[in-house]
Amino acid sequence: MKVTGRWMTLGLAACLVTAGCKKEEPTPPPAAPAEPTPPAEQVVDAGAEQPVDAGATPEVDAGATPPPAPTPPGSQALQPEDPKNREWTAGLVNIQRATLEPVTLREVRAARNEGFDRVVFQFDGDQVPGYHLEYIDKPIIKCGSGDPTEIAGQGWLQVRLQPAQAHADGKATVTQREHKPKLPVLAELEMTCDFEAEATWVLGVKNPNKYRVLELKEPTRLVVDVQH
Repeated sequence: MKVTGRWMTLGLAACLVTAGCKKEEPTPPPAAPAEPTPPAEQVVDAGAEQPVDAGATPEVDAGATPPPAPTPPGSQALQPEDPKNREWTAGLVNIQRATLEPVTLREVRAARNEGFDRVVFQFDGDQVPGYHLEYIDKPIIKCGSGDPTEIAGQGWLQVRLQPAQAHADGKATVTQREHKPKLPVLAELEMTCDFEAEATWVLGVKNPNKYRVLELKEPTRLVVDVQH
């Protein structure tokens, strides 16, 4: 018994000195590689308004045709290059030809037609001057004196011609500046202005009916028809 215990003591000491008697621990398996972290998802608000560069100049199509100019309220769009395409109206008609040299009014005449009375203004030259037509209220004023004038009828259609004149070399080119034709609707014609390249006539009518305007050539004429 004593021998055996001695050898056991020596064996235990030898194991403590040498590493071979140390109990081996199992080697842990290698760690799995870490999965890459996915990038954060970008969220876009489809309804969000995108920023706009306030200083940016919008693209313009150089070949695009610009829109036509608006017609002034109350006026009828009449194209000077198509004088036959006129419509009956009781409103305002306005055609401007400010760059034209003043034309001379040579004759004013009136006649009855089927369904309307016609007034014709005849000019020298090849171009009708600008014109402005509208029904006006009393008092009717003469531009030279500023005095009111009485014109027969229940309606007064003013025809202002510009640039135009009813005189040449100091003499009147239209001598009869007031007359009363015996027509169904037209009661009186009177010239109320011949001053500074403006010639104005007022048509006194029995009723302020619709009218139309025509430009005619050879000779150069402006025609005003008033419905019966």
